[in-house]
Amino acid sequence: MKIWEFTFGKGLPSVRVAGVLLSTVLALLVVGPGRALAADFYAGGDGASDHNPGTASKPFATIQAAANVAAAGDFVNIRPGLGRPRRQPQTGEPPMNDPQRIIVCALALFSAGVSADEPYGVRPTQRPKPQFQYEADGIRISIPTANEPKVKRFGADSIRAAAKYLDDGALAWTRGTKCVACHTTGAYLLDRPMLTKQLGEPREEVLAEFIAGIQDERPPTKENQGITYYSLAERAVWRAAGLVQWDKHVTGKTSAHTDRALRAMLLQLSSHGGFYMADPVEIPYETTDLELSQHAARAIVEAPDWLASLKDADILQRIENLKTFLRNVKPRHDYDRAVRIGVASFLPEVVSHEDRAADIAMLWAKQHTDGGWSTRDMSDTRNWSAHMTDIVIELIEGLPDAARPESDPFMTALAIVLLRESGVPVNDARIQRGIAWLKAEQRESGRWWMHSLYRGNYHFSTYIATAKAMQALAMCGEIPNLKP
Repeated sequence: MKIWEFTFGKGLPSVRVAGVLLSTVLALLVVGPGRALAADFYAGGDGASDHNPGTASKPFATIQAAANVAAAGDFVNIRPGLGRPRRQPQTGEPPMNDPQRIIVCALALFSAGVSADEPYGVRPTQRPKPQFQYEADGIRISIPTANEPKVKRFGADSIRAAAKYLDDGALAWTRGTKCVACHTTGAYLLDRPMLTKQLGEPREEVLAEFIAGIQDERPPTKENQGITYYSLAERAVWRAAGLVQWDKHVTGKTSAHTDRALRAMLLQLSSHGGFYMADPVEIPYETTDLELSQHAARAIVEAPDWLASLKDADILQRIENLKTFLRNVKPRHDYDRAVRIGVASFLPEVVSHEDRAADIAMLWAKQHTDGGWSTRDMSDTRNWSAHMTDIVIELIEGLPDAARPESDPFMTALAIVLLRESGVPVNDARIQRGIAWLKAEQRESGRWWMHSLYRGNYHFSTYIATAKAMQALAMCGEIPNLKP
């Protein structure tokens, strides 16, 4: 069989195409460092589903699902029938079944911002900057901006607006993209369930998508710098973490599907005992192994009665391995130290009293005079992750306040949550200053504006910040009972 291989430039993966309309092998142009070992994913064909792990026997249904997990150097095998041409090629264009045409169309789907679900026969065109942060099934949420007016008064109406923003954003993402994303559905099920008493239950449609995506079959392993890890581990962590919070705050008992998700998550531990953060950095939430691993550990501890009733020796050993990792891992930066404050609150045996006290003192020292905290104060720009890219570095260093970062709602809310979990009373003057800053910074749409620190288009950091701000305010008694 004839093989075509194209290299597009230094630092970009190659594209291989085998045969004509038999299999198109597309190396996705994902920004980020290459992997030591490339992985193969599959899309299209019999039994295809976006809930599959993307293996040859259980392929994805869409290229978008593969794009969500593949990294630079990986290959996605695109099978016939995934998308059919809607028109015939124009004069001078390669035929529809020409491998060159398939490559060009497929690459353009990603580079031009065209949905990967579009058939290859459609000529992709450069899209303007998106008009909506979320758009699906009649839900349209505008792109957040810094100049959106602030609320005149924080209260019941602005709280309801924030809740609607969180609900609608999660529903739109679930209906349009159908994947667990830390910046939307992951943040939603991590923080929204704890507001059940005040605002009612979160949307069951999001829960159903999390349940449907549980994978009992482990995805392919990869290796980097001597660490063997699973390519979809971060999805497994976010799925289990969200399901646990639903059970904790909505039903009060660990469900069978959450038990299954926790076990599936623990089967994807990396060889170093924690969860390896392989993807290009997304600040916040996808930065280091410590951050990802603490989400997993919290899920294990907070699942109602789950750990106490666990008898499986293999799963119990994996939990011990995770604890050992958390006990021994060295924080990469002050953000990791903040994360470790959270670990100390639910797994005190893995963080020394000295480290906990020093970490809390560090966090207090980072508070700004206006009462807020800044995410960008927590690390040197180039040290956020082992997978930093030039694009992310340039974005952060190019912000107007790069020299002296202003307070932002995510880090302000996270600091309040961590300090409250550590036993700091709500009437502490420093906590009150943080609360006042959050209440003053809410926008009329209900959300809290935050510029993206990894992608300057949809500003999903605004969604993450809004979810965390609502959690922080609830923990300080600022969210009244507003159930419908």
